[in-house]
Amino acid sequence: QVQLVESGGGLVQAGGSLRLSCAASGRTPTRYVMGWFRQAPGKEREFVVGIDWSSGSTRYADSVIDRFTFSRDNAKNTVYLQMNSLKPEDTAVYYCAAANLAFIVTSPGQYEYWGQGTQVTVSS
Repeated sequence: QVQLVESGGGLVQAGGSLRLSCAASGRTPTRYVMGWFRQAPGKEREFVVGIDWSSGSTRYADSVIDRFTFSRDNAKNTVYLQMNSLKPEDTAVYYCAAANLAFIVTSPGQYEYWGQGTQVTVSS
């Protein structure tokens, strides 16, 4: 089992920045990916960014390229999502997720482990 705990959400004005953290604990698979998803009210959960833990390769949603940056601290088993130039449409609950996979996928249904979510609200 893998436990994921997010932190770092909050309220920010448009154009501002936030950094989310996700700490992983428990027994992690040999090959796995981690990702950030978000879900706005009345909308489906959508992929934001993912990382193949072994290779370090990342994949971003088009909507966040050049604004969001994914990074990790291997020693702490923690991943981060630096969000810059935030827009009101970025408002959502952000979830950290992990899957026992060897490649990044964007479908939330393929991720087995989820954090509790952290609210990000961007005011205009």
